[in-house]
Amino acid sequence: MSEHPRRWAALAVLSLTLVAVTLDNSVLNTALPSLAHGLHATTSDLQWITDAYTLVFASALILAGSLGARLGSRRALIGGLVVFGGGSAIAALSDSPGQLIAWRAVMGLGAAFVMPATLAIITRIFTPAERPKAFAAWSAAAGVGVLIGPVTGGALLEHYSWSSAFWINVPLVAAALVAVFRLVPAVPAVRTGRLDVLGAVLSTAAVALLVDFVIQAPSRGWTSIFGFGELAVAAFLSVFFVIWQLRTSSPLVRLDLFANRTFLLAALSLAVVFFVLFGTLFELSQYLQLVHGYSPLVAGLGAMPFAVAMATTSATSALLSKRLGVRWTLVLGLSLAVVGLLSLSTTAVHTAFWQVAFGTGIIGLGMGMMMAPASLQISGSVPAEYSSMAGALNSVIRELGGVLGIAVLGTVVSSAYRGDPALVLPDADLPAAHAAAAALPPADAQRVLSAADAAFTAAMDRGALVAAGIALLMALAVAVIRPAAPVPAVPVLVPQPA
Repeated sequence: MSEHPRRWAALAVLSLTLVAVTLDNSVLNTALPSLAHGLHATTSDLQWITDAYTLVFASALILAGSLGARLGSRRALIGGLVVFGGGSAIAALSDSPGQLIAWRAVMGLGAAFVMPATLAIITRIFTPAERPKAFAAWSAAAGVGVLIGPVTGGALLEHYSWSSAFWINVPLVAAALVAVFRLVPAVPAVRTGRLDVLGAVLSTAAVALLVDFVIQAPSRGWTSIFGFGELAVAAFLSVFFVIWQLRTSSPLVRLDLFANRTFLLAALSLAVVFFVLFGTLFELSQYLQLVHGYSPLVAGLGAMPFAVAMATTSATSALLSKRLGVRWTLVLGLSLAVVGLLSLSTTAVHTAFWQVAFGTGIIGLGMGMMMAPASLQISGSVPAEYSSMAGALNSVIRELGGVLGIAVLGTVVSSAYRGDPALVLPDADLPAAHAAAAALPPADAQRVLSAADAAFTAAMDRGALVAAGIALLMALAVAVIRPAAPVPAVPVLVPQPA
């Protein structure tokens, strides 16, 4: 089969765009305590500053993939980078949590066009024999973003304000745009029928209501009338979305893809591993900076073992999946995530830094070996005209898992924390307790901090146990359920003669 002559240079550029997008979230995790102080943000504000990006990203991905197929994946990539970079610059100028949440949502919209476009282009310019290596390199780039993000964020916050966490995106996006124009080939636009606007509206609204219900439940109460109303509307919209997708001639999502066991297990595995990752890192950042009192730079170094392990196993996952097969590679990756989470569930207030790093490193090993083979199963399992849809599904599955991980595990931790009878200030979350203690006499401050730190650490351990249980159930499901027959390979795109 013919090969595209610029495929490896294009892959390097597409990986750079992925680094720019993943760097943002990993830098932000390090900056959360600084944001809480600089913008007087509550825990709920911090969750929405994180979730606004991922929620819009996840909600808009399918629509962005469909539009990208119509516009051409390269055009969608360029447009998404412009919106993401512009949103980053304006977000850095925010002077309230509400403004920052809004511009994070704009950044998520831009990223929604970037991610499926990169996957669609990679799928089309590489031959089936080379795709495992290409997807492994693409997945390793995500590890690089996570690797340099916390350290970069910590170094910036040592000398600059929280806004530097957003300014860093601007030169990265500018460099990526120049490289895209020079090296990434155009993928022909694909017409797949009318744009399913109703489907996009239904899916976006349903996801937004569901995540808001989970995040607000600790303050509203799980049995509040408003919360139940929100959940009921989300369920109704979800059912309506499924019915509409089955009836419309041009569905936004081909639901029949999920009838393929191989596709379904790969999708659920990705969702679960991102669920436990995002939820765990969100809490761990507060633990390292508030409970331990580490600087943003030192706290950022805590993510290094995770990122190094993830990047290493991502780069070698093609060889591993060739030896073990995709199914058992996924089982092994999920099992390692369980081991890492169980290690983190034993964390105490005075646990040594290296013990926390060990747990995150084990999770990184598992996640790295899973990403490439699972993504390849998803993106390579559809006809060529649906490669953008598959790329969008790949990304929405991961990001929706991350959104729900922050929401669900954040809620588990928050509920356990507030329910601790030893708290001196039961109505104050951990950042608020530390802020209040700063204005108290030393003896009273120590009493407030000791109770708050112990309660948060115990709550974080409970969240890690919940995450470990979910990952274990997914590993058992992948091990027990036999995969479906192999699907036809997506044809490669080659340059046309002049």
